[in-house]
Amino acid sequence: MNFLPNDTLAGYARTAVDLRARMVDYHRSPLAAQYLQAFFGSRLANHPSPSPAGMGKVLTAVRAITANPWRFGEPYVIAPAMTAIIAAAAAALDLTGEVLPADVAPDDGGVLFLPEPIYHRSLSGEVSSIGAITWARTTNTGSGRSFWAIAGWADHRDPHDPAAVRRRQQLTDRPDLARQFGPYVLTDFTEIPIGQPVDPRPDLPVLDGDDRDWEPAPDGRFCIDETTTAMRASAAIAYAFWRIQAQPLATVAAAPLDRAARRRAVRASIRHDTRVVMLRRTSPLAGPTDGEPKWHYRVRFVVRGHWRRLIDRDGHPYRIWINAHIKGPDGAPLLHGEKVAVLAR
Repeated sequence: MNFLPNDTLAGYARTAVDLRARMVDYHRSPLAAQYLQAFFGSRLANHPSPSPAGMGKVLTAVRAITANPWRFGEPYVIAPAMTAIIAAAAAALDLTGEVLPADVAPDDGGVLFLPEPIYHRSLSGEVSSIGAITWARTTNTGSGRSFWAIAGWADHRDPHDPAAVRRRQQLTDRPDLARQFGPYVLTDFTEIPIGQPVDPRPDLPVLDGDDRDWEPAPDGRFCIDETTTAMRASAAIAYAFWRIQAQPLATVAAAPLDRAARRRAVRASIRHDTRVVMLRRTSPLAGPTDGEPKWHYRVRFVVRGHWRRLIDRDGHPYRIWINAHIKGPDGAPLLHGEKVAVLAR
């Protein structure tokens, strides 16, 4: 079971409960522990090897960080109309040097479903989907520093994801193992500090592209190229969602849940207050004002989406996303290009 095109709010809620219940079951299986050990073992290959006891503690902590949001986290679904907005905001994001407050996320833990996945290209040139993102606020017991642990999950059955196709081919001879996987597979894990400046990406080398086979993204799908972005795709998508869902640009609706789905959620002991984030119907930013304008545009032109930095009443900086829009008087010619003609008085 997965999300359906043009689904209703009730359909989103029902599917979210089913997928989360299956992910909770998956995290109870031996395969989940084995997969985490292989996943993080490869990422720690270039670091000093911890002792077996130390590695066991790391895996126990990571297993809780990746599993708990599916059961206890606040569930959200991004309506397909919002996907391109979230993806564009994520691709343009650079948090380097910024200090994020603890309340930047809507909850200490959550799971975000993307019925229309966002794809990302890794440094190796391979393309993979992001069908869900989980986050959890946690604290390093050694340093005492808090951070957001953000995990990116690929839809295991996505027919358009080249990484999923490869994964299924590798499991052709192991149908018993293939059946043990949950609906989503962990493909990315990163951290964003809380109360500390965000460090630059340490894994962004200078690439010439000559010796790499760049895998194309599925037609018509948004793909974040991690070889050029300042942040890892999953972290950027999570932050973009946190900010945009709180803006007037979006509307967050509680999805009704039918009795059968509610009973299943109770049996699985998971939260079932799913919220669907949709694009709000927009109105003009400003109405007519008194007096003659000092200038006005003679054409309409496209304003690219961008992040705007603001300061709140307490002097703390924050960002809002200004979505791409057309500016200028109704009926004026639409200008193609970067130049804008202004008629000044």
